[in-house]
Amino acid sequence: MVQIILCVILAYLLGSIPSGLIIGKVFYKTDIREHGSGNLGGTNTFRTLGVKAGLAVTIADILKGTLAAYLPHLFHLELNELIFGIFAIIGHTYPIFAGFRGGKAVATSAGVLLGYAPLLFLTVLVIFFISLFITKYVSLSSMIAGVCAVIYSLFLNDIPLIIVVVFMASFVVYRHRANIKRIINKTEPKVKWLSRNH
Repeated sequence: MVQIILCVILAYLLGSIPSGLIIGKVFYKTDIREHGSGNLGGTNTFRTLGVKAGLAVTIADILKGTLAAYLPHLFHLELNELIFGIFAIIGHTYPIFAGFRGGKAVATSAGVLLGYAPLLFLTVLVIFFISLFITKYVSLSSMIAGVCAVIYSLFLNDIPLIIVVVFMASFVVYRHRANIKRIINKTEPKVKWLSRNH
């Protein structure tokens, strides 16, 4: 039981590592929370600091979820990997190291899927980029990918995965509620390098 509690705490702490804040301050002397959407995730990093920083933050956030999902293997625990993935997602969204103001859980959720169901991760990734190419909206593409992940999981004989994917998708949509309003009002920023208007 002690090992389980320690792994849960470790998963949360892993998720709490503020990749965007660290990369922004160390390499760019910039607190990305003071720019753009004020969010610590990859999207705001792309907009504020550029492609290299955005990619680094996104990859780091994905790996947080993957590593958290791998914790039961490292510590030889007979528990579902998704449990620890959830705590990493909570950590990413409400990080103790960044005043509980974190990202929107997209990349870390994807990382959990990468660690638990790689084919589902790849499918969702392809859907995300197709949607991004068509809509030019990262937020909308993230939500569409989440919904598709739920649909995909329903065809798998894995109840824990279905439950967690529904949780992930619902949480992602909840965290994007302000983006939904901006999309409706047509004030949501589009990806510049995909938009013909730039």
